[in-house]
Amino acid sequence: MIVQYVLDLQEVDEGQVAVVGGKGAHLGGLSRIDGIRVPPGFCVTTHAFRQIMAQAPSIDDLLDRLSRVNPDDREAIRTLSAQIRRTIEGIAVPDDLAAAITGALARRGEQTAYAVRSSATAEDLPTASFAGQQDTYLNVVGPTAILRHVSRCWASLFTERAVTYRQRSGIDHRTVDMAVVVQQMAFPHASGILFTADPVTGNRKLSTVDAGFGLGEALVSGLVNPDVFTVRNGEVVARTIAAKQRAVHALPAGGTQEVAIDAQRQEQPALTDAQVVRLVELGRRIEAHFGRPQDIEWCLVDDGFRIVQSRPITTLFPIPDAGDQENHVYVSVGHGQMMTDPMKPLGFSMWQLTAMVPMHEAGGRLFVDVTRRLASPASRAGLLDALGKGDPLIRDALETVLDRDDFVPSLPDAGPAGPPAGGAPAPIETDPAIVTELIERSRVSIAALERDIRTKSGPALFDFLLEAFEEHKRVLSDPLSHQAIMAGMEATWWLNEKLHEWLGEKNAADTLTLSAPDNITSEMGLALLDVADVIRPLPEVVAFLQGARDEGFLDELAKLAGGTEARDAMEAYLDRYGMRCVGEIDITRPRWRERPTTLVPVILDNVRNFEAGAAERRFEQGRQKAQEKEQDVLSRLRALPDGDRKADEAKRMIDRVKTFIGYREYPKYGIISRYFVYKQALLEEAERLVRAGVLPEKEDVFHLTFQELHEVVRSNRVVDRQLLQQRKEAFTAYHALTPPRVLTSEGEALTGAYRRDDVPAGALVGLPVSAGTVEGRARVVLDMAEADLEAGDILVTTFTDPSWSPLFVGIAGLVTEVGGLMTHGAVIAREYGLPAVVGVEQATRLIHDGQRIRVHGTDGYIEILP
Repeated sequence: MIVQYVLDLQEVDEGQVAVVGGKGAHLGGLSRIDGIRVPPGFCVTTHAFRQIMAQAPSIDDLLDRLSRVNPDDREAIRTLSAQIRRTIEGIAVPDDLAAAITGALARRGEQTAYAVRSSATAEDLPTASFAGQQDTYLNVVGPTAILRHVSRCWASLFTERAVTYRQRSGIDHRTVDMAVVVQQMAFPHASGILFTADPVTGNRKLSTVDAGFGLGEALVSGLVNPDVFTVRNGEVVARTIAAKQRAVHALPAGGTQEVAIDAQRQEQPALTDAQVVRLVELGRRIEAHFGRPQDIEWCLVDDGFRIVQSRPITTLFPIPDAGDQENHVYVSVGHGQMMTDPMKPLGFSMWQLTAMVPMHEAGGRLFVDVTRRLASPASRAGLLDALGKGDPLIRDALETVLDRDDFVPSLPDAGPAGPPAGGAPAPIETDPAIVTELIERSRVSIAALERDIRTKSGPALFDFLLEAFEEHKRVLSDPLSHQAIMAGMEATWWLNEKLHEWLGEKNAADTLTLSAPDNITSEMGLALLDVADVIRPLPEVVAFLQGARDEGFLDELAKLAGGTEARDAMEAYLDRYGMRCVGEIDITRPRWRERPTTLVPVILDNVRNFEAGAAERRFEQGRQKAQEKEQDVLSRLRALPDGDRKADEAKRMIDRVKTFIGYREYPKYGIISRYFVYKQALLEEAERLVRAGVLPEKEDVFHLTFQELHEVVRSNRVVDRQLLQQRKEAFTAYHALTPPRVLTSEGEALTGAYRRDDVPAGALVGLPVSAGTVEGRARVVLDMAEADLEAGDILVTTFTDPSWSPLFVGIAGLVTEVGGLMTHGAVIAREYGLPAVVGVEQATRLIHDGQRIRVHGTDGYIEILP
């Protein structure tokens, strides 16, 4: 095979990333678009790079050492990457390779000025742009200088920032090669960046143009502030003209220099509006070619625009596919379910099939289209009220969309809007037997599912599951269950509203609901304290658990003194709660029963931080506080004018909230219990597919939707490995995206704002969900399995679904980025009496692990203490 060291840009297209790198492939693709002008040039292929690397065996050892370095060890990365760069730059370019490069130069003019640009194979990709990670050299003149700068580009694959970026992205350094693009220099009047979608809001209808005089290096390096133009529908709708005091120009003999701009030109726009609109038209053509919004580097020379680079904008959140051109407004499901991580295809497709409303997937997350409910005057107020009670940021984001009169048209009511949120208490008696009956109904339904699914396999399993999903939804839509949930929530709202009005107390219901009965999630946290009580007196077991890494550790416990007792306690816990896990709405996540080591650190924390009987004491203390609060409230009410009536009403509501508020957590427990049954049956089917050679690995089914898996089982056709790999790569890429609370069909991501002026300067604002004030050490925990908490610590994390509740027994307060008044973390924080503030944007970045903070759970803000 003939190895090509040089390819003309005209010979290159987007399919040749492995040969010419991401930048080279994109430039080749750009040069093929009608009407797009790209400065001519050629690519030094990755074959050349690999030949250079092969001449330095010592690099292998350096790469081995580099792969073992922690991405946060900047000194080690700096030292090793510098050694690799020096080694590469010290390798003489072989004669045949040098001849290929100089020959390409000779055909274009050896003394022409060129830009020499790195083009790595993991650069300008749809899921990661790697922008600015490698080097570019401008205005390089002469074959000797070109060869020297090509070597520098090869070496720039190992700049400190490029190495760190790859390590953080989980990319093996050996899997990335470097090509080099050599292009004729353009000497522009102006240059800059065009984003074909707004990179801040995500709006696909808006394009933004940054422009300055001379070469683009002045903007990239931050030497000057650019002019900024915003374009919508072929019209400049906003512009900011900067004072551009400096520019970068090319020197005749090579290289560049900064120059001062004449005073009378500094505040002149670098482009006219007509030029901006023309540039955006070119950008839309490029976007259409590549099939996604682009970040485009451009320059303006005498006879028009030249495009010198185009890469995908990788930070935009995808838009759900509505199948039409109408305006749509979507609300995040994950923010309500306290799970904003991406879900795998089997996970989101099964949630869609078992959900009570249609849901749309984008970026591995699910969204509900609320456009029609917003458009109808009858349903709009109820929707905003219901969503606002849970998460004020969602309400604010929706109101921001509604303020744009033309986006959501007002429609006549198309049908029943559903019951309004809030209002009068649900029409059921305050009877604990109702909750007992509902729990028994759920238990019987799940037992029937477990019994009936055992005999099902193959296509018959999927027919059975589709019927089971209907039963799943029937249980969820049980009117009595809904009434019980609403009764508890409405009683809570009534108490908070009326006791604030009558007694001036904020969030009084938080204390009144301590240790409420029938709360399966708070019981789960207390039950793990009981497990710790069994293990605490068993030193051999404690020592063994401190080193437990293998998921089969439970079987080993029986060999230790007291191990059988410890194992039985853990098995009993897993029998009741083993279907739970972090991110449990995604059926593909490993359950505690599948990965019991997840619980070991929490059990050991409980062994260390608590004494025997802590669960019972804690529950009793909460019950007594609630009782004392009730007596205090009622006596104070009776002292008011018309006090007996107010006290009687409050007493009825206190009894009601105690009866029903604990049940709020039970339906989710039922859902997850059913999910684990579904999952076990599907994994047995996956094992059959692996044995039949249809599927490479059992857990590959997670990257198929339920419908796709059904078809694979029906046809027994081998699964496309390339599809599986694409799904795995997409899932990895989705982790880098932050899902918005509200998303429009134009791609605009809205987070909402609290719009409060009653908090101290510098405080972090959130939603108060559990009363009280606490000061302590912040522990920023992103993975429950890595939590290392001491008594008095304040947990700061992204979200807390029910699986986090075992940690709540040992902390003093809670701060989360996601959450609402009735989401699980808030409910359990109130149950345990923990001051809590949720919905705090970027809390895990703004609060550093170990800092002392003060959480104001009554007023909804956090102070970072000196």
